[in-house]
Amino acid sequence: MIDEATAQRVAAWIREHKPEIVDITGGAPELSEFFRYFVEISREAGAHVIDRNNLTIIEEPGFEYLPQFLAGHEVEVIASLPCYSAENVNKQRGNGVFQKSITALKKLNIAGYGTSLPLNLVYNPLGGNLPGPQPELETDYKEALLRDFGIVFNRLYTITNQPIARFAEDLRRQGKWDEYLELLLSAFNPSTVEGLMCRSTLSVDYRGQLYDCDFNQMLGMGWRNGKSLYLWDVTPDMLENRSILTGIHCFACTAGAGSSCTGAVAERS
Repeated sequence: MIDEATAQRVAAWIREHKPEIVDITGGAPELSEFFRYFVEISREAGAHVIDRNNLTIIEEPGFEYLPQFLAGHEVEVIASLPCYSAENVNKQRGNGVFQKSITALKKLNIAGYGTSLPLNLVYNPLGGNLPGPQPELETDYKEALLRDFGIVFNRLYTITNQPIARFAEDLRRQGKWDEYLELLLSAFNPSTVEGLMCRSTLSVDYRGQLYDCDFNQMLGMGWRNGKSLYLWDVTPDMLENRSILTGIHCFACTAGAGSSCTGAVAERS
């Protein structure tokens, strides 16, 4: 959805301020005509680039180039795979998604991902539950994917389901909204707060507007100073000690072992 003028302004900010990491997400960010542009500009600026990849995009016509393109630019791939079982993945994301994901992972392995290049997977639980312990789930994933498909990867990140958007609608429809919030509140772990993504990451939407995290973006909780703030309105030195906008959904990131863009952030409370 990002347009050319916005893409160029974001790219100019990256060139000038040289962020350590540029993390490209969507939807499916590869669908944007500016995806390759952002990868190339960010690598030229010296940034480590992450592609938040949903795997099935690699199986779509016209996107066969992705594994080699990503490998050629040493892009880290963080890929969504809610489970290593076909039944659970298809239940959560639709029929046929699991097989497409497995085929895509094999192509990434052939391109060097999981060995010489970083390939990390994302797990989120089905329904209103907290993720299990990340190290144990990672072991289970590695054993199952290697045994059943010959697939290797580096790390597994566990992400707690946020009580927003479609998941919030599902909870309310099932009469489980209060139950899930009580679960999050009762599992609050203060040691997670130091490692949350909102403390070190800027979330930038397709218009260039700034948010503390992707979840605040989905809720429209943008930065304001009398009006909406955009990436090109700020410099890195303006970001120190800035207050973070919070809401009830933040308890998802602070429950149990916590949940951030790289999974669990603390020991389970």
